[in-house]
Amino acid sequence: MLLRARPIIFAVFFVSIAVAFVSKPISFDRTYVIALLFYWLFSSLYSHLRVVDKTKNNIPVDYGINYSLSFALFAGPLGLFIFETLFRLTEHVTKKYLKTAEPDEWLHTLYNIGSFVTFNSLAFALYNLLHPWFQSVPFIGFWLLMFLLVIIVSFLTDCCLIVIFYITGDIRTKREALDFIKTRSWMDIGKTVLTNGLLFLFLQEQRWDMLLSLFLLNYFVSCSFFSKSQSIQHKLERDQFERMAYTDFLTGVHNRAYMDQTIAKLNGTGEWIGVVVADIDNFKAINDTYNHAVGDEVIRHFALTLKQFLKEDDFLFRSGGEEFTMFLRHRTFEESVQLVEKMRETVRHSTVLVDDGTAKRPIAYTSSFGLYFFQTGGTTSLEKAYVYADHLLLRSKESGKNKISAQCGGVA
Repeated sequence: MLLRARPIIFAVFFVSIAVAFVSKPISFDRTYVIALLFYWLFSSLYSHLRVVDKTKNNIPVDYGINYSLSFALFAGPLGLFIFETLFRLTEHVTKKYLKTAEPDEWLHTLYNIGSFVTFNSLAFALYNLLHPWFQSVPFIGFWLLMFLLVIIVSFLTDCCLIVIFYITGDIRTKREALDFIKTRSWMDIGKTVLTNGLLFLFLQEQRWDMLLSLFLLNYFVSCSFFSKSQSIQHKLERDQFERMAYTDFLTGVHNRAYMDQTIAKLNGTGEWIGVVVADIDNFKAINDTYNHAVGDEVIRHFALTLKQFLKEDDFLFRSGGEEFTMFLRHRTFEESVQLVEKMRETVRHSTVLVDDGTAKRPIAYTSSFGLYFFQTGGTTSLEKAYVYADHLLLRSKESGKNKISAQCGGVA
């Protein structure tokens, strides 16, 4: 997708080259070489610990801390260009070796070099321009200036990314652009300010011990954060897989596998439960008259109709093709019968607007119910109660359909 944005990416990259080589030359002395090695080593180590999330528009957002600002203030645009090139090429080769690179990884590399050098070089110029003014503010002048620089760099970076995502089609509206900018939290900005500010101060004083300590601290904290993030992600994936395993793909309600699991949990609890088995009358005729897509729409409508009458503690399962089973809890027998009667009446008076291939048309249908009410924990299990409810459903069918057959089994 980035191929569409090649002109912008190349433009940013060549601007960074121009800025670097027209800036003040650097001295490749011992101080610069040691700083370069520190930054290159820990940035490379840190790159695999970056937590990347995606917005609702499927845009990747990197929540890692970047060290480029402090290195730009220390070494200037040319020194930063050398660091970014060394670091980004290392990152590129590593991804290629590990087979985690994107198909257009070379464009990612060019953009990262270009954007970080260009925008942090601007921060370098602003620092030298504004530092005398902020220096007069006691205690907090330096940190206020660092905060301002991080805000400017972050805003310009986001604007450049928004242009690229607009070209690639990932961002289409102003609202989506604002939502992308809002992905940056004040906490992330604060961490970037504090980390780069301390690194720059240590570089100025050549406090290599403190520089190493801060890099190590940030690395171990990032390891811990990354590990927790991975654990949370794995849990979310497991939960999602479990939901998929126990959810009917057509209606979104629980499936037969979850029904079996629920039966095992509720058996022996001693509570009164109304087991209801319901299905759509003359469903085969609906499929034969129209098509299976229309039949699916009717099934979805039936499931939503039943679901709207249930409380949080109740259960609804798709137990067969057009058959659904409900466990009604914390109700009396009379209340359960009244509730099922409301369901039947609602279905009878409703219609489903479906597309049969030629036009939109309403379809009316009816449903039949079997209700067996009993107390768990005795000789009758939920499995047996389900069979009894199914027999009661059959009685409703045989007596003319669009009916309810109910029985109170008493204490099991």
